[in-house]
Amino acid sequence: EEEKNDEAFSKQLAALCDGLFVCDAFGSAHRAHASVVGITRFVKQSAAGLLMEKELAYLGKALTNPARPFVAILGGAKVSDKIEVVENLMKIADAMLIGGGMAYTFLKADGQPIGKSLVEDDKLELARRLRDEARQKKFALLLPVDHVVGAELKADTSTQTISVSATPDGWMGLDIGPKTIETYRQKIAGAKTIVWNGPMGVFEMPAFAKGTLEVAKAVAAATSSGATSIVGGGDSVAAVHQSGVADKISHISTGGGASLEFLGGRKLPGVEALTNK
Repeated sequence: EEEKNDEAFSKQLAALCDGLFVCDAFGSAHRAHASVVGITRFVKQSAAGLLMEKELAYLGKALTNPARPFVAILGGAKVSDKIEVVENLMKIADAMLIGGGMAYTFLKADGQPIGKSLVEDDKLELARRLRDEARQKKFALLLPVDHVVGAELKADTSTQTISVSATPDGWMGLDIGPKTIETYRQKIAGAKTIVWNGPMGVFEMPAFAKGTLEVAKAVAAATSSGATSIVGGGDSVAAVHQSGVADKISHISTGGGASLEFLGGRKLPGVEALTNK
């Protein structure tokens, strides 16, 4: 009933409130559920709560009127999870730094050796198109130039730090390397707006955590120098806490899927349904 946005159930929920419904669940705002959307049809007024308001203010400003330079940092396992975000932010941001598993689809599309790193072969054409678009627009779409590779996806696997172009067969990229960290750090240091979603590697394992933790520290340092920083997605949020810099980030988003959809340019059903946004 909840997930089907059932009308009768929505009415039951609405009967519990005295004419005003306040939605403060940004993390559910991308879901057209009864307790988020359906209920608004049967109350006199519906409004955003303080947290929802804060989320929309930070994310909205980043998309509509960001202080520049605007640097987007995207990581995580799959390009497919972030296609719309990449496409939308390429129109808005000044630079994009890519890490994590999703980088290898772009690197393979560029003709780089990636060993047995995670790759989405069905997204190679898309990655190629995005790279070509970036080159035509002279948009700074940065990919790792070196990385930490492991023989297996295990905490105690043997590792080596090597340039991407020299990736050996049978090894997998599991974190960005020191040269990439330094390049990304410099880009972040010059930014005035930073949006970060997704880790740079398998940071749950200490051997592959450095890239993500260094990016977290760089984002915090830029924020201390006057940048506005927004961090979203469970892994990136965990990384800023693990680095001990959570209190130095301007805004830590409570919505993983919701913030991704918003950054991808989609309207959120839970926001659109409100009478007072």
